[in-house]
Amino acid sequence: MVHKKKDKGNQISRRSFLTNSAAAAAGFMIVPRHVLGGNGYTAPSDRLRVAGIGVGGKGYSDLTGFSEGPADITVLCDVHDSRAANAVKKFPKAKFYKDYREMLEKEHKNIDAVSVSTPDHNHAVQAMAAMQLGKHVYVQKPLTHDIYEARMLTEAAKKYKVVTQMGNQGSSGDGVRQLMEWFNAGLIGDVHTVYCWTNRPVWPQGIEWPATKAEVPADLDWNLWLGTAPQKDYVNKLVPFNWRGWWDYGTGALGDMGCHIIEPPFRVLGLGYPTSAEASVGSVYVDEFKQGYFPESCPPSSHVIMNFASKKGQVKMHWMDGGIQPARPEELGPNERMGDPDGRNGALFIGTKGKMMCGTYGMYPSLLPTSRNGQVKVKQTIARVPEGHYVQWVNACIAGYGKKELSSPFEIAGPLTETVLMGNLAIRSYDVRTPKADGKGFNYPGRGIRLLWDGPNMKITNFDEANQFVKRTYREGWTLGV
Repeated sequence: MVHKKKDKGNQISRRSFLTNSAAAAAGFMIVPRHVLGGNGYTAPSDRLRVAGIGVGGKGYSDLTGFSEGPADITVLCDVHDSRAANAVKKFPKAKFYKDYREMLEKEHKNIDAVSVSTPDHNHAVQAMAAMQLGKHVYVQKPLTHDIYEARMLTEAAKKYKVVTQMGNQGSSGDGVRQLMEWFNAGLIGDVHTVYCWTNRPVWPQGIEWPATKAEVPADLDWNLWLGTAPQKDYVNKLVPFNWRGWWDYGTGALGDMGCHIIEPPFRVLGLGYPTSAEASVGSVYVDEFKQGYFPESCPPSSHVIMNFASKKGQVKMHWMDGGIQPARPEELGPNERMGDPDGRNGALFIGTKGKMMCGTYGMYPSLLPTSRNGQVKVKQTIARVPEGHYVQWVNACIAGYGKKELSSPFEIAGPLTETVLMGNLAIRSYDVRTPKADGKGFNYPGRGIRLLWDGPNMKITNFDEANQFVKRTYREGWTLGV
C-alpha cells in the first residue's frame, strides 16, 4: 500500500517515499544488483529491466532505442495519458503509473534502470530518487534545470555507483570523434575561439505569461506535471511543448540545443568550468511601460560569451540563438553552408593554424576550406560506438558500474550541463532589474557586465544577484533529498 502524506498538493511526501522504499527493501532483502554480485554482476537473463518516466515524445523514442538492445521495458510512468498512449501500445506488458514515486516504491524490485524524459524542471528529483535506490539512470538533456542540481547528480552517480548516461546522442557519434582526431593531430593548431549557433527557439519566448487560465486536459495530472515548480494555473498550449520557453519549467534555446552543439567543442578541447560569462538578449517591444520585460519567459534571442582556461590557452566560446549566426569564415565558399546542411545549427572552431566546423550532434565534420577533407588523412585513434548511444548504456548497465566506457556519463554530462546552464545564468542576470532611487523607472545592474564564476564553489563572485539562479527553491513538498 502506498502511504501518503497530506502535504500541499496531496502529494506523496519524499520522506515517506524513501522511508517506505527502504523498509520494503530491508524486509525483502532487496539490494542493488551491483551489491548482490559485485560490480560485474548481471541478471541471469542478461537483459536490463528498464522503467521509463515520461514516455511520450522523446521518452517514447528513448525507450524504443533501449529495446533495440538487450533490454525489456517493464514499467511506464507518465502524468499525461494521451502522450503515453504510443508507449503503452508498443510495450503492452509494461505496468503503468502516473506518479514516479509510487512507481519506484512498488516496482523497485522489478527494475534495474530508469530513463527520465520529462520536462527539465523535474529531471533532478526523478533521477536522484532512482539513483538512491541503486538504479542506473539515463536522463534526457539538459541533465538538470539548475547548476546546483547538475553538481548533485554528478556526485550522486559516484556515491551510489550506478551507470549513467545523458541523452545527447551525438556524443556517441562518429563526428565528434573525427573532430577530436583532427584537433589532436594538430591540423588546426590551438583553438582560441568557438562559435555555436541555433535557430531555436521554435516555440514562443519573450512573451508575458498568459492572463487567462485554461482548462486542464482531462487526461493530464497537472499537479504531478508541476512537480518542483511553483503552483500556477494551467495555461493553453503549455503542454506538451511550449513549456520550454518558461524559466519555471524549461531552459530555453540553450537548454534545448546547447548539449548537442556545445558538446563537440567541450569534448574536443577538454574544457571545464567557464571562468566568466556575459550576455546580451533580444526583446519584444510592447509599450513604453513594459519594454519587453518578461522575466518569467526566456528571451527570443541571445548572444552569450563564455571564457575558459584550457590546457592550451584561453578559449572564448560564443553562443548565439534565435537565428543569430557568426560571420562566414573566408575559407568557406559563397554557396557552401555553415554547420548543418540547412545552415540552421552548427559549431565553428577557429585555431592558430586553421578552422573546422560541424553541425548538430557533431555531425557533418569538415575542415576548412572543405577541399582539405579529401586531401588530409588522419589515422583513426578513437574507438567508435557502432551500437549507438542507447545500446551502449544498456550494455554498460548489464556489465555493472565502472566496467564499460560510456559517451556521456554524468562525470562528463554534469560539467557540460553546468556550462550550458552558466550561459542561462548570464542571460537571466542580464534582465535583473531594480527600482531607481527616485521611483521613476528601473536600473538593470546585470547588463553590460562580465560575470566572474567560481566553478568549484558554484558562485558568481562579482554580482551576487546572479547567484539566485544557481539553485532554485522547490515547491513545498518536493526536495532533492541530498
